[in-house]
Amino acid sequence: MSTAILTGQPVPGSSIEGDLRSLGFDVRTAADAAEAETLLAEVPFEERVALVDARFVGHVHALRLGLTDPRFPLAAIPGAVTAQPAGRQALIRAMARENSAGGGTTLVDSLADRILTALDADGTDVHRPELGSLVAAVPADPQARNEARQAVADVDDEAVRLKSAVKSRDGFFTTYCISPYSRYIARWCARRGLTPNQVTTASLLTALIAAACAATGTRGGFVAAGVLLIASFVLDCTDGQLARYSLQYSTLGAWLDATFDRAKEYAYYAGLALGAARGGDDVWALALGAMVLQTCRHVVDFSFNEANHDATANTSPTAALSDKLDSVGWTVWVRRMIVLPIGERWAMIAVLTAVTTPRITFYALLIGCAFAATYTTAGRVLRSLTRKAQRTDRAARALADLTDSGPLAELVSKLRSTRGKVLPYTPVLVAALGAALLLVNTVRQGAGGAALTAPFYVVLAGCALMQPLKGPLDWLVPPLFRAAEYCTILLLAAKADVNGALPAAFGLVAAVAYHHYDTVYRIRGNAGAPPAWLVRSIGGHEGRTLLVTVLAALLTASQFTVALTVLAVAVALVVLVESIRFWVSAGAPAVHDEGEPA
Repeated sequence: MSTAILTGQPVPGSSIEGDLRSLGFDVRTAADAAEAETLLAEVPFEERVALVDARFVGHVHALRLGLTDPRFPLAAIPGAVTAQPAGRQALIRAMARENSAGGGTTLVDSLADRILTALDADGTDVHRPELGSLVAAVPADPQARNEARQAVADVDDEAVRLKSAVKSRDGFFTTYCISPYSRYIARWCARRGLTPNQVTTASLLTALIAAACAATGTRGGFVAAGVLLIASFVLDCTDGQLARYSLQYSTLGAWLDATFDRAKEYAYYAGLALGAARGGDDVWALALGAMVLQTCRHVVDFSFNEANHDATANTSPTAALSDKLDSVGWTVWVRRMIVLPIGERWAMIAVLTAVTTPRITFYALLIGCAFAATYTTAGRVLRSLTRKAQRTDRAARALADLTDSGPLAELVSKLRSTRGKVLPYTPVLVAALGAALLLVNTVRQGAGGAALTAPFYVVLAGCALMQPLKGPLDWLVPPLFRAAEYCTILLLAAKADVNGALPAAFGLVAAVAYHHYDTVYRIRGNAGAPPAWLVRSIGGHEGRTLLVTVLAALLTASQFTVALTVLAVAVALVVLVESIRFWVSAGAPAVHDEGEPA
């Protein structure tokens, strides 16, 4: 239960007490500031508490946004301020200081707003939600109150609430083909007490059933798979809309929403590959290639954003041109569609599954994702080369964490002092050289060439970390390492040319990719990277690459397949156990991740 303390004399005809109770608050009334301070001290420390001016006039949804969002320790709207346990001490101090500053008076008018001013003076971070057309006011006289009440009547807050449940920036397919009705599904779920986590789980189960249908290899199975994949995507949109509609954000929800999209998509790829195999067509290499390409695309997105979100002088002519293009309506949608976001991508996969073959589906997916990756990466490279950004220590630390470097690379990185002058493009050039040498020798000489090159790759991976990753293109270092590791596993499994090698490689890359996504979402939640013991226990990218190449060189094809399977299971168990422990613990960030544009 949460507690709301109404300050001041109740206003005849006011609905504020009922509105607060409808939001789950136990309402108490304080006639003066001293009584408000006493009531505040009586509220159990583990509960949310709010101070609300009794003269408040506004929409219920304005109160909901300001007083019930679980993501922020302190939040406020005009006439109301709230604190969760993490922000309670700051609220208590501000209240005590405000009452002391009053010279012992018991002035209660505008107490909530005066406390908010005191919090701001302390430099305390207080969240203020964007209300848009919603009304939140504290009228000073009857005329102003009547005007505020009319303003409330003129705006349908339920319509605003439904609209705000939809992400402001989404793909064309989602915006025009899904969100117009999925928002009403979200409201239906909210009114029946369903949670976003339940809807997320339903989306996962639907996608897994779709994958099972695709695995049958029959035309009917492929048609059912396509239909169910779209249904899964509708639920995938609904869970986020439900979270925003009812402000149900949670640590578990963050983990589920952040990981299930990838689990659904990659399980579907596996289902398509199994279905194709039933028809005599081996497309496991294409399925693994699609997973590798999609994951590397995301790492490019994550790395670029982490490198630049808090950089100074973060402007460039390329960015200005992009903003100019976005000012023309139709170009916005074209540019969003050609990057093949999840909505367009899943729609394409679903339709092609139903009417063509898995091979054609994967060909189209690879071509589309390759074009999208080229377009977005080229644009970001141009932005990076033309801007004069100064990247922060936090950005450099985030990029270093995203490299997923293990003990071997760390050891190499410490062999040389970095206090001297360094070239700005050294890390990315070194990483690119290591990845190119490894992949070229793997293609040309197979397992033997890969095993001989892998030690040089380890050394170059360490050299790339000898200086902070603050260069213009250093955000490319993590995706280069991802491409090197994933593609090496793919190539070695393909060259093994034995049944089961590619599915085993698919499982290993899926397990490692999960670890990399988990790292991203921890950093996004300001919780830092996974613990060092986890990264070291699974070897880091360079350790795993070295191990896989040595196994491929020393073992027979059948033995290599077994080794890949064992390695995939081991990595999956370690990263999943630690990930689950973290995301369901109290230390995980209370966010509902938006993920990529739907």
